[in-house]
Amino acid sequence: MKIWEKGIAVDKKIEQFTVGHDRELDLYLAKFDVQASKAQANMLAKVGLISEAENQQLQQGLGELAAEVETGTFTIGEEFEDVHSKIEYYLTEKYGDAGKKIHTARSRNDQVLTAIQLFLKDYTEQISTKILALAEVLLQKAEAHKNDLLPGYTHFQAAMPSSFGLWFSAYAEHLLLDLALFEAAHKVADQNPLGSGAGFGSSFPIDREMTTREMGFGSVAVSAVGAQMLRGKTEKTLAFAIAGAAGTLGKLAYDLVLYNSQDLGFVNLPKEFTTGSSIMPHKKNPDVFELVRGHANRLQALPNDIILATSNLPSGYHRDFQLLKELLFGPMLQFADLLDMLLFALPEIQIKEGVIEQAKYDPIFSVENINQLIIAGVPFRDAYQQVGRAVEDGSYVPHREFQTTHLGSIHNLGLAEIAAKVQRWREESALFSAGKGPGL
Repeated sequence: MKIWEKGIAVDKKIEQFTVGHDRELDLYLAKFDVQASKAQANMLAKVGLISEAENQQLQQGLGELAAEVETGTFTIGEEFEDVHSKIEYYLTEKYGDAGKKIHTARSRNDQVLTAIQLFLKDYTEQISTKILALAEVLLQKAEAHKNDLLPGYTHFQAAMPSSFGLWFSAYAEHLLLDLALFEAAHKVADQNPLGSGAGFGSSFPIDREMTTREMGFGSVAVSAVGAQMLRGKTEKTLAFAIAGAAGTLGKLAYDLVLYNSQDLGFVNLPKEFTTGSSIMPHKKNPDVFELVRGHANRLQALPNDIILATSNLPSGYHRDFQLLKELLFGPMLQFADLLDMLLFALPEIQIKEGVIEQAKYDPIFSVENINQLIIAGVPFRDAYQQVGRAVEDGSYVPHREFQTTHLGSIHNLGLAEIAAKVQRWREESALFSAGKGPGL
């Protein structure tokens, strides 16, 4: 049942250790191994290594497997080492020699790598759709609450007037910056390694450009040695993208935990979005955002895990790479779950109006008092000291009326400009060229 089996039995304990969690994790790769095997069979027929009749059999069998994957009935039993051996066994049992020929001019090295490249490429497309959707939700909230002021904080101290429009739009714009990292990961994943074999190519007259077109890759990973070096590099690049976006989501969640507290009271969560205390009946805890924050913090460690697993490896394939599935696939799904939760919860956040009118926030208008003195001709440093003394001696009266004009300020949020950035991402990025909706 193993692609590499030569009739020599492997010790059961060794086999269990080396297989690891591949049977479970390879279910994520099944769709993409079928896709790559279809391209492989078509190419083998085109260059004359299998007959067209054999190719038709293989395409039929692979189509049946694709249908099983689509309906969720595809499984990998304990008698198989991984998804790749399961697929080849299915084709061999059904079509005999045709199934045995599917692996011609292919190594398990480039077979596994191709499926992973396709999987990670698809993931970056789907996850980027979610990120862009979340940015649009934040922009909608910014527009709806552009006139609702709140105190801005530095050092956990109330500092200057801000607004929910400014706050929501800030996170929308930063998610677009995070997309740039996913675009980089997508570009690395968009290289076709099929045909590189074990890392040294093949003496068969294979057509790598053909398989690249059939699988929808943007380009060929040309060097057979370099193609194998994608293992670890693609995962690492994606890990940095996930970590970067997780940092944004964690900061957003932390803000909302603070803003929902009684001491600040800037936002309200619907009661059904909160949890309670076993002994304090008044508690309405924002667990959803605390968990987003916690998961986001863990995800920011992901690049380190990938680096430590691969940093001391020379070129060529090494079994260490198998660990990357365990290190990466779970966090990939966790990150998708965080986006789904925020897409669900953020539209329901209720904004409290008039919070900035409380007397305790009078000091945050001190800069406006300084600005009024400057307009009257007082030098900045003198105005600063004058207002500072007034704050200290209790004579300070806040100048609450102010108007900002520059782009990206409270009264000129630039929402149209940020929305234009969103549209440019949709129109110009390869991440969205496939037109896929979120499916994770």
